[in-house]
This record gives sequence, C-alpha cells and structure tokens, in this order.
Amino acid sequence: MEGVQNGVQNIQEMQDMIRQLNLRGRRLSKGHRRIVDYIEEHYDKAVFMTASKLGDKVGVSESTVVRFALAMGYEGYPQLQKALQELVRHRLTSTQRFEMASGIDPNAVLRTVLKTDMQNIRATIEDCDEAIFGQAVEGILSARRIYILGMRSAAPLAQFMGYYLHYIFQNMWVLGEGINDVFEQVSHVGKEDVLVAISFPRYSKRTLEAMTIAKGRGAMVIGLTDGPMSPLHGVSTFCLTAHTDMTSFVDSLAAPLSLINALIAALGIRKKKELSEHFAQMEGIWDAYGVYLRQEKR
Repeated sequence: MEGVQNGVQNIQEMQDMIRQLNLRGRRLSKGHRRIVDYIEEHYDKAVFMTASKLGDKVGVSESTVVRFALAMGYEGYPQLQKALQELVRHRLTSTQRFEMASGIDPNAVLRTVLKTDMQNIRATIEDCDEAIFGQAVEGILSARRIYILGMRSAAPLAQFMGYYLHYIFQNMWVLGEGINDVFEQVSHVGKEDVLVAISFPRYSKRTLEAMTIAKGRGAMVIGLTDGPMSPLHGVSTFCLTAHTDMTSFVDSLAAPLSLINALIAALGIRKKKELSEHFAQMEGIWDAYGVYLRQEKR
C-alpha cells in the first residue's frame, strides 16, 4: 500500500513539474522532446547535470539543451536547473544535496552562502503575511500552555525560541527534551494549548505526526515552514513561512531564525511590563553569581 501511495505521489509531483515548466500544449522538436522525456523519468538525476552532460545523456548537443531552456522561458540552462532543483529539493537526500554544493567555486563559498541567506530573508519579507503573523502572536499570548517542537536540523531553532520564551512565559515547554518520547509529551497537549512546530526540507515525519495528534486534541497548531507546498501547511491552524533555499547540504536557517526573532520580539512587546520586572530580578541573580563577565569600570 505504501508503495502505491509513493507511486501516486511521484506521478503527481511529476505532473506538477511538467506544468510548472510549461511543457504542456507546446510543439517541441524531437531533440526537445527527448529532454522532456528524460527529465520526466529521471528528474532526480537531471537536477545535477550540466547542459553538456544532459545533452550527452539524451543524444543532443549542449546548444540544443540551452535552446530548450530558452524555449521554456528561462534566461538560460542554469535558471532551468535551479527551477528543477526547487521542485524536488524537499525530496533530496543528503548525498544529493552535497552534489548540488559541489559546483560552488571554492574561492567564493563565503560570499555565495551569505548572499543566499540574504536572499532568503528578502524573499521572506516579501512573502510575509502580517495578518497570519498577528494571529499567531495572539494565539500564543492566549494559550493555556505553549509547546515548541523542532526535530533534527530544526531542533536548534526550537531550543533558541524556547530559551527566550522562557523569560516571557512560565507555561512553556520544548518538546523532545528530556527522557520521554515526543508522542508521550504531545499526548498532554489539549484544548486552549498551542503547539509551535518547526520543520523544513527534508521535513520531519515525526514532527508532522505530532502536529496531527495535537490538532486532533483541539490545540492550535502554528507551523513554521518553507511555504504552502510544505506538508506542515495543511495541518497548521496558522502557518508562517520562511525561505530556506540552500547552496549546500547545510540547511539555510537564517530566514527561519529571523522569523522566530520577530515572534519573540512581538511577544516581548506585548508582555513588556512582566518581562521588564523579570529581567530586573534576573539581573540581580546573574550579578550575584557572576554569570556574565563584568565590565571593568574605568
């Protein structure tokens, strides 16, 4: 049964890919049709091929591959390849991600990665929905209990968010910490509670399952993910999105972290009085026990 479902999913994804590449309704040459057929059958391999290699594989020239990309409305083959990578990136293995990174100029790694992170933040700003953001903030403020979940590469994001929300709320827990299984922990989530779940490609199956359980128990579920195509989107009561386009096998979490910063800041502003009093108390404790380095008076 699982194999059948995976097959149906693959067909649907492939059909979506064909539609997005505008291949339907076009009269293509034999060479272009070969390229289309190869991409349709071997898209997981095609995303890593240069124009020359793809041409060799299907028996056409490199220039034919380039003309195909232009005919499809792209500025060139690199843009077509990027579109393909975007379509399948949520299914890429770590090995395939590493192959994507192999094309980066070793002398330009720093600038390339930083620029990609900047582009992700810009794209997130352009796509942000202030109304959804506001509803998520209100939901957290009115919650009886707040739970945060992020697994695998999203775990540091959950821990970061939990660290700062701990200063604002006493009714807050980060799931996955401690000795209990996540399912055992999420079983305590109920009505009037909020679960903030964080996951980006490759999506965590356990995170999605925990969200489903929490929503079934009547909790508000706030998803933090990369867009409406994410499996988290359909399970979320409210879904906040951040771009995570990657240049290597390492997940680009700059934009998600900025989005979490914005959530923390918004919540802190709404809890300004309580937070100010709490920090005043904590500063006395930190100073008494030398938690932080003291600045020498001149």
